[in-house]
Amino acid sequence: MLEDLVAAAFNDAARRIEETQKEKMASVSSGMQLPPGFKMPF
Repeated sequence: MLEDLVAAAFNDAARRIEETQKEKMASVSSGMQLPPGFKMPF
């Protein structure tokens, strides 16, 4: 049971980090003329 809680917390944290990264990259790259669907390598 504890393992499930730790795994759920880890997955939630990873999802939140990914969302935050996407938001920050969108704000940084908004002025750049990038093709649709272009993904930065980092």
